[in-house]
Amino acid sequence: MPATSQPPARHPLLPDVTLIGVTMLWGGTFLTVQTALEWVGPFGFVALRFGTAGLIALLLAGRLLAGLTAHELRAGVLIGSVLTLSYCLQTVGLGSITSSKSAFLTALYVPLVPVFQWAMFRWRPPVAAWIGIAVAFAGLVLLADPNGLDSGFGQGEWLTLAGAAAIALEICLVSRYAADCNARRVTVVQLFTVSCLAAAGAVAAGEPLPQAHPMLLVCVLGMGLATAVIQVAMNWAQKTVPATRATIIYAMEPVWAGLVGWLAGERLTVWMVTGAALIVVSVLISQLGRRS
Repeated sequence: MPATSQPPARHPLLPDVTLIGVTMLWGGTFLTVQTALEWVGPFGFVALRFGTAGLIALLLAGRLLAGLTAHELRAGVLIGSVLTLSYCLQTVGLGSITSSKSAFLTALYVPLVPVFQWAMFRWRPPVAAWIGIAVAFAGLVLLADPNGLDSGFGQGEWLTLAGAAAIALEICLVSRYAADCNARRVTVVQLFTVSCLAAAGAVAAGEPLPQAHPMLLVCVLGMGLATAVIQVAMNWAQKTVPATRATIIYAMEPVWAGLVGWLAGERLTVWMVTGAALIVVSVLISQLGRRS
């Protein structure tokens, strides 16, 4: 059953505002991840990050975890597996393509979400949602700096495109299972699933063990806390925010990332500022159709 059948929230805008907060956390994590990768491989960091987040979520769940159902266990493992797949595909794809092309191809998750919604649940988004999706995608393309895109389409591009499809699938699955699952219980399963699969990926990739460093510990703890809050918030908010509108809001992530980068001394181009403005407009458009 699509998430749109859920009763309206007591505070209608609170779930949307919560998801905007999620994108702010996402956007502020890039510098932290870059710092941590000085002492640990990408898969190893994901394993540490999500394992720490799983422990924090376990504390947040408390006695609720005793009520974990088989349905919630399956949902958590499925969503966690798809989330891991998206991380792995993007990481491997980045090894052979430019970051600008990776950003462009990853942005394709935005128009893929309504397509998956229709294919999986036979739910067709209304006009306001399609307009918002189109504007958000245009903004993401501009943020990816189309002037820097190179030609050609090889293995790295296909892997990144598959990663974008995995992101779209994850958003759809969260909306599907959020309707009839406890957010905190599913989050615990989801986070530990990612941690275990990422650890297996680190071993398969032959990554060295993490180096002991105080800054790495700070990064892992900080990112673990942020990840736990993010996943609980997503699973809760998407009980009432449909996947298409959530997707438009999630497109705000690179806007905050660009702002953080600018504050850290990075240059903002006209393309990037225009793209950010379009994404903000897309979020406003999505609010015109509250059922979209």
